[in-house]
Amino acid sequence: MCRGLDSLPITCLERAKELKALFGNFLQKSDHCVTAQCKKNDKARLNLEEPLKWKESFDKLLCSQNGLCLYRAFLVSEFSEENIAFYLACEDYKNSKPSKMSAKAKKIYDEFIGSDAPREVNLDHTTKAITRANLENPTASCFDLAQAKIYTLMEKDCYPRFLKSSTYLELSRKAKTG
Repeated sequence: MCRGLDSLPITCLERAKELKALFGNFLQKSDHCVTAQCKKNDKARLNLEEPLKWKESFDKLLCSQNGLCLYRAFLVSEFSEENIAFYLACEDYKNSKPSKMSAKAKKIYDEFIGSDAPREVNLDHTTKAITRANLENPTASCFDLAQAKIYTLMEKDCYPRFLKSSTYLELSRKAKTG
Protein backbone atom coordinates (compact mmCIF):
# COMPACT_ATOMS: atom_id res chain seq x y z
CA MET A 1 0.00 0.00 0.00
CA CYS A 2 0.94 3.63 -0.29
CA ARG A 3 3.23 4.88 2.45
CA GLY A 4 1.80 8.41 2.37
CA LEU A 5 3.03 11.74 1.13
CA ASP A 6 6.46 11.35 2.77
CA SER A 7 7.23 8.46 0.41
CA LEU A 8 6.61 10.52 -2.73
CA PRO A 9 9.61 11.96 -4.55
CA ILE A 10 10.11 15.73 -4.21
CA THR A 11 9.11 16.20 -7.87
CA CYS A 12 5.71 14.59 -7.20
CA LEU A 13 5.11 16.80 -4.20
CA GLU A 14 6.07 19.88 -6.21
CA ARG A 15 3.74 18.78 -9.00
CA ALA A 16 0.94 18.22 -6.48
CA LYS A 17 1.43 21.78 -5.21
CA GLU A 18 1.30 23.06 -8.80
CA LEU A 19 -1.90 21.11 -9.41
CA LYS A 20 -3.46 22.40 -6.23
CA ALA A 21 -2.69 25.93 -7.34
CA LEU A 22 -3.85 25.24 -10.91
CA PHE A 23 -7.18 23.74 -9.92
CA GLY A 24 -7.64 26.21 -7.08
CA ASN A 25 -7.29 29.06 -9.56
CA PHE A 26 -9.51 27.22 -12.02
CA LEU A 27 -12.31 27.00 -9.49
CA GLN A 28 -12.06 30.71 -8.69
CA LYS A 29 -11.76 32.15 -12.20
CA SER A 30 -14.59 32.64 -14.61
CA ASP A 31 -12.52 33.05 -17.77
CA HIS A 32 -12.14 30.21 -20.26
CA CYS A 33 -8.75 28.91 -19.21
CA VAL A 34 -5.90 29.20 -16.74
CA THR A 35 -2.23 28.43 -17.13
CA ALA A 36 0.35 26.73 -14.96
CA GLN A 37 3.85 25.37 -15.28
CA CYS A 38 4.18 21.80 -16.56
CA LYS A 39 6.94 19.44 -15.58
CA LYS A 40 8.87 20.45 -18.68
CA ASN A 41 8.31 24.18 -18.08
CA ASP A 42 5.85 24.32 -20.98
CA LYS A 43 2.57 26.10 -20.53
CA ALA A 44 -0.33 23.76 -19.80
CA ARG A 45 -3.76 25.02 -20.65
CA LEU A 46 -6.87 23.75 -18.93
CA ASN A 47 -9.87 24.29 -21.13
CA LEU A 48 -13.16 24.73 -19.31
CA GLU A 49 -14.69 21.79 -21.19
CA GLU A 50 -11.79 19.44 -20.41
CA PRO A 51 -13.20 18.11 -17.10
CA LEU A 52 -16.45 17.20 -18.84
CA LYS A 53 -14.55 14.98 -21.29
CA TRP A 54 -13.00 13.04 -18.41
CA LYS A 55 -16.45 11.72 -17.54
CA GLU A 56 -16.91 10.22 -21.02
CA SER A 57 -14.40 7.44 -20.40
CA PHE A 58 -11.51 6.39 -18.23
CA ASP A 59 -9.26 6.47 -21.31
CA LYS A 60 -10.09 10.14 -21.92
CA LEU A 61 -9.12 10.92 -18.35
CA LEU A 62 -5.80 9.09 -18.71
CA CYS A 63 -5.07 10.77 -22.06
CA SER A 64 -5.41 14.23 -20.52
CA GLN A 65 -2.29 15.43 -18.72
CA ASN A 66 -4.39 17.57 -16.37
CA GLY A 67 -6.90 14.78 -15.85
CA LEU A 68 -4.18 12.26 -15.10
CA CYS A 69 -2.56 14.61 -12.60
CA LEU A 70 -5.83 15.30 -10.82
CA TYR A 71 -6.71 11.59 -10.82
CA ARG A 72 -3.30 10.75 -9.39
CA ALA A 73 -3.77 13.34 -6.62
CA PHE A 74 -7.17 11.78 -5.91
CA LEU A 75 -5.57 8.32 -5.63
CA VAL A 76 -2.96 9.71 -3.23
CA SER A 77 -5.81 10.98 -1.06
CA GLU A 78 -7.34 7.49 -1.14
CA PHE A 79 -4.03 5.77 -0.38
CA SER A 80 -4.09 3.84 -3.66
CA GLU A 81 -1.65 5.84 -5.77
CA GLU A 82 0.38 2.68 -6.38
CA ASN A 83 -2.19 1.60 -8.98
CA ILE A 84 -1.63 4.51 -11.34
CA ALA A 85 2.12 4.46 -10.60
CA PHE A 86 2.25 0.81 -11.66
CA TYR A 87 0.14 1.44 -14.76
CA LEU A 88 2.39 4.33 -15.84
CA ALA A 89 5.55 2.36 -15.06
CA CYS A 90 4.27 -0.39 -17.39
CA GLU A 91 3.57 2.18 -20.11
CA ASP A 92 7.10 3.53 -19.73
CA TYR A 93 8.51 0.00 -19.73
CA LYS A 94 6.89 -0.79 -23.09
CA ASN A 95 8.92 2.05 -24.64
CA SER A 96 12.22 0.87 -23.14
CA LYS A 97 15.21 -0.15 -25.19
CA PRO A 98 15.61 -3.94 -25.28
CA SER A 99 18.96 -3.66 -23.50
CA LYS A 100 17.29 -1.99 -20.50
CA MET A 101 14.18 -4.16 -20.31
CA SER A 102 15.54 -6.77 -17.94
CA ALA A 103 16.64 -4.24 -15.31
CA LYS A 104 13.45 -2.19 -15.63
CA ALA A 105 11.26 -5.29 -15.45
CA LYS A 106 12.97 -6.42 -12.26
CA LYS A 107 12.60 -2.96 -10.75
CA ILE A 108 8.87 -2.80 -11.57
CA TYR A 109 8.32 -6.32 -10.24
CA ASP A 110 10.19 -5.62 -7.01
CA GLU A 111 8.40 -2.32 -6.42
CA PHE A 112 4.84 -3.31 -7.29
CA ILE A 113 4.31 -7.08 -7.53
CA GLY A 114 6.80 -9.13 -5.52
CA SER A 115 6.25 -10.26 -1.98
CA ASP A 116 7.27 -7.43 0.36
CA ALA A 117 6.92 -4.93 -2.52
CA PRO A 118 6.85 -1.42 -1.00
CA ARG A 119 4.01 -0.30 -3.29
CA GLU A 120 2.29 -3.63 -3.87
CA VAL A 121 -0.69 -3.58 -6.21
CA ASN A 122 -3.70 -5.83 -5.72
CA LEU A 123 -3.17 -8.80 -8.03
CA ASP A 124 -4.32 -12.39 -7.70
CA HIS A 125 -1.81 -15.20 -7.21
CA THR A 126 -2.18 -16.49 -10.78
CA THR A 127 -1.46 -13.11 -12.36
CA LYS A 128 1.58 -12.67 -10.12
CA ALA A 129 2.88 -16.12 -11.10
CA ILE A 130 2.39 -15.48 -14.82
CA THR A 131 4.13 -12.12 -14.55
CA ARG A 132 7.01 -13.66 -12.58
CA ALA A 133 7.40 -16.31 -15.29
CA ASN A 134 7.35 -13.62 -18.00
CA LEU A 135 10.36 -11.97 -16.35
CA GLU A 136 12.59 -14.90 -17.28
CA ASN A 137 12.65 -13.53 -20.85
CA PRO A 138 11.42 -9.93 -20.56
CA THR A 139 9.56 -8.56 -23.56
CA ALA A 140 7.50 -5.40 -24.04
CA SER A 141 4.39 -7.41 -23.18
CA CYS A 142 5.53 -9.18 -20.01
CA PHE A 143 3.39 -6.94 -17.75
CA ASP A 144 0.35 -6.80 -20.03
CA LEU A 145 -1.84 -9.13 -17.94
CA ALA A 146 -1.01 -7.43 -14.64
CA GLN A 147 -1.40 -3.97 -16.18
CA ALA A 148 -4.79 -4.91 -17.64
CA LYS A 149 -5.99 -6.14 -14.23
CA ILE A 150 -4.93 -2.91 -12.54
CA TYR A 151 -6.47 -0.84 -15.34
CA THR A 152 -9.78 -2.68 -14.86
CA LEU A 153 -9.57 -2.24 -11.09
CA MET A 154 -9.07 1.51 -11.48
CA GLU A 155 -11.74 1.82 -14.17
CA LYS A 156 -14.40 -0.08 -12.21
CA ASP A 157 -13.53 1.06 -8.68
CA CYS A 158 -11.44 4.25 -8.36
CA TYR A 159 -12.62 6.09 -11.48
CA PRO A 160 -16.33 6.15 -10.47
CA ARG A 161 -15.32 7.45 -7.02
CA PHE A 162 -13.14 10.10 -8.68
CA LEU A 163 -16.16 11.25 -10.72
CA LYS A 164 -18.10 11.62 -7.45
CA SER A 165 -15.29 13.48 -5.66
CA SER A 166 -15.92 17.04 -4.54
CA THR A 167 -12.99 18.36 -6.59
CA TYR A 168 -14.22 16.79 -9.82
CA LEU A 169 -17.84 17.75 -9.19
CA GLU A 170 -16.83 21.36 -8.57
CA LEU A 171 -14.71 21.43 -11.74
CA SER A 172 -17.50 19.95 -13.85
CA ARG A 173 -20.04 22.34 -12.33
CA LYS A 174 -17.82 25.30 -13.23
CA ALA A 175 -17.34 23.87 -16.72
CA LYS A 176 -21.09 23.55 -17.24
CA THR A 177 -21.84 27.06 -16.03
CA GLY A 178 -18.91 28.61 -17.89
